[in-house]
Amino acid sequence: MKPFLNIIVSSAIFSIAIGGCQSVGNSDKQVFYYNEPTGIASLDPAFAKNQSIIWATHQLYNTLVETDSVLQIKPSLATHWEVSEDHKQYTFHLRTDVKFHNEVSFPEGKGRNMIASDIVYSFNRLIDPSVASPGAWIFNNRIDSTRPFFAKDDSTFVLRLQRPFSPILGVLSNVYCSIVPREVVEKYGKDFRSHPCGTGPFEFRSWEEGQALILWKNHQYWERDSNEVSLPFLDAIKVSFYDSKATEFLLFQQGKLSFINDIEASFKDEILNKQGVLKKEWQGRIRLQKHSYLNTEYLGILVDTNNTLVKQSPLRLKKVRQAINYAFDRKKLMLYLRNSIGRPAESGFVPDGLPSFDDKIVKGYRYDPLKAKQLLEEAGFTDRNKLPAIKLLTIPIYSELGSFIAKQLEDAGIPVQVEVIPKSLLLEQTAKSQALFFRGSWIADYPDAENFLSVFYSKNPAPPNYTRFRDLVFDQLYDKAMLTESDSLRFVLYRSMDSIIIENAPIVPLWYDQAIHLVQPNVLGFFPNALNLLELRKTRIDAP
Repeated sequence: MKPFLNIIVSSAIFSIAIGGCQSVGNSDKQVFYYNEPTGIASLDPAFAKNQSIIWATHQLYNTLVETDSVLQIKPSLATHWEVSEDHKQYTFHLRTDVKFHNEVSFPEGKGRNMIASDIVYSFNRLIDPSVASPGAWIFNNRIDSTRPFFAKDDSTFVLRLQRPFSPILGVLSNVYCSIVPREVVEKYGKDFRSHPCGTGPFEFRSWEEGQALILWKNHQYWERDSNEVSLPFLDAIKVSFYDSKATEFLLFQQGKLSFINDIEASFKDEILNKQGVLKKEWQGRIRLQKHSYLNTEYLGILVDTNNTLVKQSPLRLKKVRQAINYAFDRKKLMLYLRNSIGRPAESGFVPDGLPSFDDKIVKGYRYDPLKAKQLLEEAGFTDRNKLPAIKLLTIPIYSELGSFIAKQLEDAGIPVQVEVIPKSLLLEQTAKSQALFFRGSWIADYPDAENFLSVFYSKNPAPPNYTRFRDLVFDQLYDKAMLTESDSLRFVLYRSMDSIIIENAPIVPLWYDQAIHLVQPNVLGFFPNALNLLELRKTRIDAP
């Protein structure tokens, strides 16, 4: 299959937009194509609540700090920083060579220098109730209540916390914390969603919703590679919005997309064998990339004993919850339903890929139907006193998964009725503690195990504490971890907390996810990462 990059697109917007880059047909132009089947709701980073928005806004904006390929924090807009002795004040020293993209809101349409007051504005906007950003929570109960953000001068920004919070740098790497210019936001108001302006490697050119999004290379971008060559290498990015995964796969086969993210279930068996390797007929024609992805798929169990649903359910009993964990084969699930994409979750809730992950210390559950039966008997459920049926709530795309789990649990003497409901309804019921047993997933907002363990901190509402788990020792360890600066010591606390979760079993971990990409052979410098960010700064397109 020869990659076909000289795409003729009937859409006038695409012709005009790329026309400014001379022509897509010119072989010297580096254009990266991808499809976003779910669409993009906004290009405002304050509303970057899902992957489709995160991917697009990541190209347009920068944050104070960012994570590298091994999830270590590194400078971005900030060159370096200092932390006060009480660990409650962070002083960031900023680059002085960063400009916002050219935009008509600026004098003569020329982007001005980014300064510390822009960071103050961006963060205050994020937590402004009138903006109603879904990302406001990342600063909840963490920042100083009187003056959390201020500019010491144009190149010095200060962040003040209520109390020490070790993962704060990871929080600041989140796309929600992207820096935006006041004058552009105020000019467009709510329409800033479709008139984005940042400091990132690509700048906005045009967007016909449901048709195409065009981003161009930012020629005044500040970042360089290790050889001091200006980034990015690409001239443009073109995003299409075909909602059919079958159409997306066909376009990829034809070379009209540079890559596709994930593989729809109906195509997995065509491309991959059960071990998750490309079948022979595809080898050499495309590249398969797999990488640990900070996402834990699980079943959640409501454990609030004050809730009427819990009082009337056998799931209130720890031994029943533990029996469920022992009663199905995660390895078989991965092999037959996932083509080995991911890793069976046989440790804790914290996923593989984080530095604190250690499955030799945090011992999870493995398939042991005899142990499951023993625990059920100890809980008072025998052949004479059978366990009543338990309802598992899931969404349509996971109905097959629900059926697989239900069949295995039934074989172990745990009857389960799977109820498939719309995603919006499941989110509503879990938030209101109306879902007793439900399928869920937790994707990292920032690369620290605290983000996963906060799901069980009793002082947190739902979300994120959908199970309403409460444990005094867990909370004490959590509080201690937030005061611990040493990574190695904090990781010890994280593992102890994760072990408490496994012992009490408010969740049934299913698998630790993997990012999976199918990539054209001529796409270079494009790699997956644990946050599954679309990273294109160093990507190139080889000549056909």
